[in-house]
Amino acid sequence: MTAGPTLEDVQAAGFPMGGEPLVALDLADTLMTAVDPAVDLIKPTDGYETWWRLQLPRLPEASVPAAAATRRLRAAIRDLLESHLETRAPQAVSIEDLNAFASAVPRSLRLAEDAEGTLTAATRWHTEHGGNAALASIATEAIELLSSPAQLEKLRRCANPACSMLFVAETKRRQWCTGNICGNRARVARHYRRTHADSPS
Repeated sequence: MTAGPTLEDVQAAGFPMGGEPLVALDLADTLMTAVDPAVDLIKPTDGYETWWRLQLPRLPEASVPAAAATRRLRAAIRDLLESHLETRAPQAVSIEDLNAFASAVPRSLRLAEDAEGTLTAATRWHTEHGGNAALASIATEAIELLSSPAQLEKLRRCANPACSMLFVAETKRRQWCTGNICGNRARVARHYRRTHADSPS
């Protein structure tokens, strides 16, 4: 697996947000819920293959999963993350679905030796009985995030009320999903208020 896409990579591909350390967060952020109706950024006819092309290099070897399965996993992750932020109980089906995706492809830890003779631990995803390793890996990431109080403490929704993007804030100063979109809008709005506060009506 390689490093994930950068924010610049995902924005160049047409997505407003991405490049988070967890693919699970990038997946959750492909649904814009602050607008009515919600906007799906990875519809099967628009953006789906592009999003997976960006994400698959940092996931276990897998084919692009079915769109319906991806949307179902996204719905479970989104509900669980938002329920934490809103201090409400998640839907029972979200927990069931997340666990089902994570267990669909068993994994095992293996000892591997590289060319220099260094021993390393590697994860093997057992797809021989079906399931999609990419979806199982994303579900596992979400479970690890949701079960880590230290990580959950850093989970944020963008401070822009018109934005629904989620992220893990590695610094306490991070308020915006992206500095170049929501952060920039906030700076422009502050500048406008400052420069027009003392102007005559």
